[in-house]
Amino acid sequence: MSKQQKQALDYFDSHAGDWKEKALGKKVDLVTYNGLSPYLKKYILEEEIRRTGAKRESLGIVVVGTVFGDIHDIGKAMVCTFLTAGGFEVHDLGVNVRAEQFAEATNNYKADVLAMSALLTTTAAEQRKIIGILKEKGIRESVKIMVGGGAITQEFADDIGADGYDPTAPGAVELARRLIGK
Repeated sequence: MSKQQKQALDYFDSHAGDWKEKALGKKVDLVTYNGLSPYLKKYILEEEIRRTGAKRESLGIVVVGTVFGDIHDIGKAMVCTFLTAGGFEVHDLGVNVRAEQFAEATNNYKADVLAMSALLTTTAAEQRKIIGILKEKGIRESVKIMVGGGAITQEFADDIGADGYDPTAPGAVELARRLIGK
C-alpha cells in the first residue's frame, strides 16, 4: 500500500462517525480514487466485517470488469462495493479488460454472474463480443450476464442477449440476486 493510500485510509478511519459529510464530501481526484478503490473494499468493508465478527455466506460469485477500450472505474468500483456488501464474492478484473479475459475469469472462478461496464458508446459493442465468445466456449448458459454503464440501456441489453441491466449500483445488487434466484 502506498503512502498516499495509507493516508487516505487513515483519513477515512478518523472520520468514521461522519464519513458521509467529511470524507466523501471532500474533493478527491480520479488518480487518488482509482488507486484507493480496491483498498476501500478490502481494508474498510472486509476488515469491518471481520472486526465485528459478522458471519458471511456468499450468495454467489460475480466477475466484474470494464470492457476493452474503456478505462472508467468509478461506477464499476461502486457496483463491486455494493455487491460485496450485499453478500457476493466479487472478482474485479479492472478496466480495459479484453473479451478473452472475461471468458477466462468467468470459467476459472465458476462465476454465477458476469457484470460488464461500458461508459463510452464506442466501447458498448464489446459487451456483445464478450457474450459471443462465451457462447463459442460453451460457457454462456452457465452464467447470468448483467450489463451497465453510461452507454447502456435496457434496449441495448436486450439486443445483445444480456440477462439484465440496471443503471445504479444498489440496483445491480438486487438484479444479481434476482438473476440467480436468491
